[in-house]
Amino acid sequence: MWLSGFKWMFLIIGTIIGAGYASGRELWEFFGSESGLAIVLFAILFFICCYVLMTISFQNRTEHYMPVLRELMGKRITGLYDYMIILYLFSTTIIMIAGGGATLEVLHIPYWYGVAIISLLLVLLFVWGINGMTSMNAVIIPVLIVFLVGTLFIFQWTSGFEIRFDVAAQHNWPTAFTFTALNILPLVAVLAAIGKKIKHTSEIWIASFGSALVMGVISYLYNESLLIVAHEVMLYEIPLFAILKHYPYFMVLVMSGLLWAAIYTTAASGMLGLCTRFREYVNYPFWLIALLLTFLMIPLTTIGFSTLIAILYPLYGLLNLYILGAILLYPIVHKFDERPVP
Repeated sequence: MWLSGFKWMFLIIGTIIGAGYASGRELWEFFGSESGLAIVLFAILFFICCYVLMTISFQNRTEHYMPVLRELMGKRITGLYDYMIILYLFSTTIIMIAGGGATLEVLHIPYWYGVAIISLLLVLLFVWGINGMTSMNAVIIPVLIVFLVGTLFIFQWTSGFEIRFDVAAQHNWPTAFTFTALNILPLVAVLAAIGKKIKHTSEIWIASFGSALVMGVISYLYNESLLIVAHEVMLYEIPLFAILKHYPYFMVLVMSGLLWAAIYTTAASGMLGLCTRFREYVNYPFWLIALLLTFLMIPLTTIGFSTLIAILYPLYGLLNLYILGAILLYPIVHKFDERPVP
């Protein structure tokens, strides 16, 4: 029970801690000053979302996200969300593959070699299906968390632990909803894929509470650290490097590896959502579906996605807020205990 619960917990964290989060860019864009309460609210909302999504998946014994969408949104608009999730997962996975290639250029590996490496690793991961995905997260995510928390803790130690929580200065609390909504679509896709593998409700409690606690603590520590270097953050495309500027070059290389791992876990989560969805139509093994999707994605890494992102992300924001509302209201409208598990 505990082992499975932690396995799902690392899967959830691996889905959320992408390159944007690990680099500090997402946290800085959403939080910043007067955000202590916002981060606490985010952790609470995150727990509720994970618990509701995993419970629906468990009760319906799901293998992909369509039954979860129908349960949350109703039959009328499920089709719209289906297309939006496919487009979201496809576009973000392409961006992660491109980012994986670009990140390895720090080690003087040519861009296309980097793209080939991350693509090959994605396909190999799904030779073991969902078990490969969960095993990978169980190895990579604890290492990623240890290095990230260790770096932030040492930075706070050398800065005199300038962590403050002023109850009267918490005006940024509404961003908790938008930041939670940002991560809803990949959570729906990934957690729905494991519904059939969850054996007991205790696993849901462990995974939901554990991931919310870890994400809340890391987010608070990271945000407080960025506030110390707030006057320098705007000079860096990756805010984490503003924290690392006084560290040895070796640490920069280590954290660059951490960012690559975050990119890889995000790409793997997107690919998992796509593979489980398309397997309903083609009875191919996961690795073959991943290979075919990768062949489609690699040529598209050369396209500039800035226009696509500028159009899609505001739309995703609106749709995500709607589905966030549906998730938060679900326990009120429905009673989980009324439906027996098959």
